[in-house]
Amino acid sequence: MDFTFTEEQQAAAEAARGVFAAVAPDAVPSPALVPGAVAEDFDRALWGRLADADLLSLLLAEQYGGAGLDAVALCLVLRESAKVLARVPLLESCAAVAAVQAYGGPELTAELLARAGRGEVVLTVAAHGRTGHDPAELAVTARQDGDVWILDGVQTAVPWAYDADLVVVPARTAADRTVLALVPRGQAGAGLAEQYATSGERLGELRLESARIEARYVIDAEGAWEWLRELLATGTCALALGLGERVLGMTSEYASKREQFGHPIATFQAVAVQAADRYVDLRAMEATMWQAAWRIAAGAPGALPASGDVAVAKIWASEGVRRIVQTAQHLHGGFGADVDCPLHRYHAWAKHLELALGPAAAHEEALGDLLAAHPLG
Repeated sequence: MDFTFTEEQQAAAEAARGVFAAVAPDAVPSPALVPGAVAEDFDRALWGRLADADLLSLLLAEQYGGAGLDAVALCLVLRESAKVLARVPLLESCAAVAAVQAYGGPELTAELLARAGRGEVVLTVAAHGRTGHDPAELAVTARQDGDVWILDGVQTAVPWAYDADLVVVPARTAADRTVLALVPRGQAGAGLAEQYATSGERLGELRLESARIEARYVIDAEGAWEWLRELLATGTCALALGLGERVLGMTSEYASKREQFGHPIATFQAVAVQAADRYVDLRAMEATMWQAAWRIAAGAPGALPASGDVAVAKIWASEGVRRIVQTAQHLHGGFGADVDCPLHRYHAWAKHLELALGPAAAHEEALGDLLAAHPLG
């Protein structure tokens, strides 16, 4: 099998490295040093540069000004963004736009896609349910009333909720069907309550009370939410991978310069073994993430549905990123606990990603259910 990336995918990654090269993660205040969010808004200047580099339209078809690429290309770009802790809704907006393209009606796609690819419209997704521990599609109910849908319920920890133009909300109908409603910012019947991530970013608890959404902004298509949910999860694994790679690189650089007893600590066996274990974590995170991204991109058949590969990627990402930042803090010694050190922000972001992915045990249970339902051999 050929595991190399295509020329187009490599070009997207190279363009992303060029755009993110100017981002300095240590220039943003640490979440421990500010009373609220680290900033009122996401990095609009960076967002504009991403749009100029055609990185917001990667997944869009040519008719909407896009490159027609796939989830693998998106994950390559996300990996680069995480290395500098880029403060942009890149994953949420690109994934939501891809879902609209794949499942939305012609009126919605014509109105939204080209503008989103140019960075003029920003989307985010409510994917954490009422508490963060229950399925997102069960947290909101939807019923149709003529040419509008009426939504009621609560979604917690919505990223970029105060800044996005549209929030994609999964909602359950009385017929036990999941629809995706695009809720505009400032929509009557839709309120926000401030929440904060461990990374210091501002989240929003979205409260829907008889919010009336025009039917053209509601996607009622079988499998739309499941596809979007798996793309979001795989993209989050790509973020964890990029962050982990940067943190291990920082640790390697520090350990090669920090001396004890007249020798760099990197030469000590205990340090080398810990670093090697974290390298193994990274490689496992990478292999499982690309497998999941490939399955989503290709719709490739297999003994298990793509959700099985996504579950495996989430297991490695949630456990791996935690182990990597913990080892990094340990090997940095006192510097690892200093909130003025950039490593502190990476640790805070890693914890946010780990919480967003959910506990590995839950994904192992889901994988077990899949194996029971799809016996191999």
